[in-house]
Amino acid sequence: MSCIPNSVCKMCRRENMKLFLKADRCFTDKCSFERRPYPPGQHGQQRLKFSEFALQLREKQKTKRYYGVYEKQFALYFEKADKSRGVTGTELLKLLETRLDNVVYSLGYAGSRREARHLVKHNHFTVNGEKCNIPSYNVSKGDVVEVKQGSREITKILASIESVKKREIPAWLEADHGAFKGTVKDMPSRENVTLPVEENMIVEYYSR
Repeated sequence: MSCIPNSVCKMCRRENMKLFLKADRCFTDKCSFERRPYPPGQHGQQRLKFSEFALQLREKQKTKRYYGVYEKQFALYFEKADKSRGVTGTELLKLLETRLDNVVYSLGYAGSRREARHLVKHNHFTVNGEKCNIPSYNVSKGDVVEVKQGSREITKILASIESVKKREIPAWLEADHGAFKGTVKDMPSRENVTLPVEENMIVEYYSR
């Protein structure tokens, strides 16, 4: 199973923003980005001037790390978005937002996307009543994502439901924590993406 490397705090510092990769720790004073809000390494505190290519690369890396996908996978998402009828950058973000691991996290059943990916991979969720252990599965409008009956006492899931008040559930999703399920009310729009990203720069990066 692919996963994000353990040094995830360095990713936040490198992208100069919180990517919320370590669940509740990101909301405490122990957050590495709060203590050292500058890039890692001996030159991290220097003021650097970035080229146009470097800025495009940073936008791509930031988005890729935020959703927890690897380079080849991200490139495939871009290729699919580029072939769609909509605006390429917006379609790319829609594909990433509707990944099952992101939906599980957004509904509040996991503390981070990394944790959500682990739970999905270990068969703790169903989609429309059918087992689905593919984190990259893209949900559709009307889909119902539910915690399996035998997984509803898992400590991580219960803890995530308790702490979900620290973040908002996206408007395109509807969570029923009492029934351990969530519904995809609509497909996400560009306004629903909370990550501050200039997707046009990602398009320019791949259009070189």
